[in-house]
Amino acid sequence: MRKKLVRNLGLKLASLLLAFALWFLVVQINDPLDSVTFSNVEIELINTDLLEQEGKVYEVLDGSNMARVTVYAPRSVIGQIRKSDIVAEADMSKLTDINTIAVNYYVENLAVDSVDGNRDLVRLNVEDKKETWIRLVSNVVGDVAEGYLVTNIIVDSTDIAISGPESAVSKVAYAAVEMDVTGAVSNRSANVDIQLYDEEDNLIENKSIRKNEDSAYMQVEVLAAKEVPVRVEYSGQPAEGYLATGVAESNKEYVAIAGRSTVIEGITEIVIPAETLDITGATGIVYASVDLDDFLPDNVKWAEKGFTGKVAVAVYVEPIQTRTLEVPEENISLINSPVGFVVSLPEDVESYELEISGLAEHVDAVDVQTLAGIVDVQGYFAEQEIEVIKAGVYEMPVTFELTEGVSVEAAMVVQVQISEPEMERSDI
Repeated sequence: MRKKLVRNLGLKLASLLLAFALWFLVVQINDPLDSVTFSNVEIELINTDLLEQEGKVYEVLDGSNMARVTVYAPRSVIGQIRKSDIVAEADMSKLTDINTIAVNYYVENLAVDSVDGNRDLVRLNVEDKKETWIRLVSNVVGDVAEGYLVTNIIVDSTDIAISGPESAVSKVAYAAVEMDVTGAVSNRSANVDIQLYDEEDNLIENKSIRKNEDSAYMQVEVLAAKEVPVRVEYSGQPAEGYLATGVAESNKEYVAIAGRSTVIEGITEIVIPAETLDITGATGIVYASVDLDDFLPDNVKWAEKGFTGKVAVAVYVEPIQTRTLEVPEENISLINSPVGFVVSLPEDVESYELEISGLAEHVDAVDVQTLAGIVDVQGYFAEQEIEVIKAGVYEMPVTFELTEGVSVEAAMVVQVQISEPEMERSDI
């Protein structure tokens, strides 16, 4: 039996090899080996928790976690392969001393001949992990409609937590959100992305830095705005010998207010009422600090950033000044002369003294050359209840039209000569 098996052994082996070659040729002809290439295949890093347990983080360098992968497989299989079937892995447990990890490529659930990638290693930057809290600031960009103003910005967070490589996190100075308010005439709100910035206000775009919040809810209040004057009133009388100048002022002549347009259009001024400032007994400038919030209408707020409503006011009080004037005789006029009589002033008197008083600026402004005095002759007799007028000399008061704020200290009295006409005296 054994002789039969080994008889013509070489011929039999040759036949077997020939049969296998024929089979392989048939297979190759009917289902040849082919290839397909996929770009931008992401290499997955596994067992990354090993670094986290050591308090470290990593950053992939130079895009070394992206590869171009070629798969070799029979033509009958190659058409079924999708990019999602390719597995590219780098095991963090195999991290080298120079922070590289070998990449392993394969295809799931399909029979392929081989898989090749153009990248053998993933290169990492490994650092200590840093976690910190940073402030979150808010800004608006663009200009609201004319006559409107951004009066308040509200964000649902005041700070956020970030973590990542120490070198990267240390560069972050603050986080910010912003909203475009161009042309706005009403409030705006939205969820807006949180961005990171360095000390020089440069945007930081580093995927290795993680935020505990990627967005924040931001509300921007937009109200109509305008400026109105501040009017100061006062009450009371200064001490004897003093007068209020009439000047009462605030360190802010105008204030900016904001509110709904239908509300503020009827507001023309902010008034500090008289009962707020009492100058009774004052002998100089009266100063006071006033909170305008007490006089701000409902549903209206201050539009000026940083203004709290506090203003300083002053009511000016000065001592009364007196001045003696020499009024020329020709400046005094006699009016309402009684019928049948001649009235005149003494011919030997060239001027009369008049003492006036008031604030210095008013008293000093009186021009004696233009000052006019009037003697109402008939008015004098009526006031004295003199019905029968007789010739003689009468002392009558002189009235003057003085500017506001100037008064006469002592009434001027002149002697008025009442006489009958000379013609009538010669006929008697």
